[in-house]
Amino acid sequence: MSEMNEYTPDLFELIDEDGNKRNFELIDAAEIDGEQYFAMVPAIEDEDFLDADCDLVILKAIEDNGEEILASIDDDDEFEVIAGYFMQRLQEAIDED
Repeated sequence: MSEMNEYTPDLFELIDEDGNKRNFELIDAAEIDGEQYFAMVPAIEDEDFLDADCDLVILKAIEDNGEEILASIDDDDEFEVIAGYFMQRLQEAIDED
């Protein structure tokens, strides 16, 4: 098989506020107004995933105790702007295909 046909997703194991671990696939990243943002979807873990709704998760890189971590966006206005940006890019990618 040609190497050009192989796809290896960028996977991240994220831990929520309750300590639960889940794998997410990075689908897009962007720097906006000097901040780094990441758009992710839950990673496919079993066949039932294909029938489930897929939520887009948008996280922001922040510094915490000298370490860069990914965190949710608490400001509603900031989230709306960033979500709109990623949704537009996703729609453009879909339209290209």
